[in-house]
Amino acid sequence: MSVSCSEFFPDSDLLCAEDTSEILSGESPECSSDLDSSPPLAEESIAGFLEDERNFVPRFDYLSRFQSHSLDASAREESVAWILKVHAYYGFQPLTAYLSVNYMDRFLESRQLPHTNGWPLQLLSVACLSLAAKMEEPLVPSLLDLQVEGAKYIFEPRTIRRMEFLVLGVLDWRLRSVTPFSFLDFFACKLDSTGTFSRFLISRATKIILSNIQEASFLAYWPSCIAAAAMLCAANEIPNWSFVKPEHAESWCEGLRKEKIIGCYELMQELVIDNNRKKAHKVLPQLRVTTLPRIMRFPREGYL
Repeated sequence: MSVSCSEFFPDSDLLCAEDTSEILSGESPECSSDLDSSPPLAEESIAGFLEDERNFVPRFDYLSRFQSHSLDASAREESVAWILKVHAYYGFQPLTAYLSVNYMDRFLESRQLPHTNGWPLQLLSVACLSLAAKMEEPLVPSLLDLQVEGAKYIFEPRTIRRMEFLVLGVLDWRLRSVTPFSFLDFFACKLDSTGTFSRFLISRATKIILSNIQEASFLAYWPSCIAAAAMLCAANEIPNWSFVKPEHAESWCEGLRKEKIIGCYELMQELVIDNNRKKAHKVLPQLRVTTLPRIMRFPREGYL
C-alpha cells in the first residue's frame, strides 16, 4: 500500500517507494543493561526492582491522554494485538511481547507520531518488536519476515533500523526494563512456600498479564502491582485456595500498596471473566455442529 511519509521520514525506504531521509545521525552509544535478565530472587533484588520500576513505565499523564482521547486507545490496542499475533506466530518468549509494548508506550509518552493513515504507528510497532526480540530471543527473524500476520504496510529493513535508532534515542538506550515478570517467581514463593503449585501460578499469571496488555487502563499500575494482581488471579483458580485475598499481597514485600493491588486485581478479574465469556461464545457454534445428524458432515485464541 502506498503511503506518504514526508511528515516523519522525508526520504522513504518503504517498499511502496515513497521518499524518506535519515532519522538520526552520529555514532550510536553502547546499549546499556540496567538489570540482569535472571536476577537472584533475594529480598534485596526485589527491593531493587521496586525502586527501579518507576524508571521503566510511562508517567501517569500518559494514561490520561488516552482517557481524554488526545491519544487513540483503539489504535494502540490494534498495534498491541498485531504484536501478540507475531509473538504467537514465532513462539517468542512472553517477555518479548511485553517489552515490545513497553518500548512503544514509553516512546509515545515522549514523542508524537504524525496522524497519517496509521503507518507511523505500525512502523513503531515493528521497530519495538524487533528491538525486544533482539534483547530476548536466541533466533530473530529478518526484518522483512517479522512483518507478518496482517501487517497493512511493508517497510524496508533500513527504514525499520532507522526507526529502531529513534526509539533507542528516546528510551536513552534503556531496554532492560523491570516488568511484571521480574516479580513472578518471588511472589509465587510467597504464596506457595512448598512449591507445589509454583509452576502453575507462574505460568497462569504470565498468560493473564499478556492477555491484558492491550487494555490501556493497566497503565495506571506499576509492574509489581500487575504481577501481584495476576498472581492472585492465578491462585483463585486453584481449588481450596479461597483464603488468598488481595489485601494479603501487601505483606509479600516492602513497597506494595494494598489499595492499588485491589484496584488492579478487580480490573483484571473483570477482564478475565469477559475473556472467558468470549471464548464460550466462540465454542458454542462448534458444539451445535457436532450434534447434527451424521449424514450432514462438516469438514485457535483469544503505576503503582
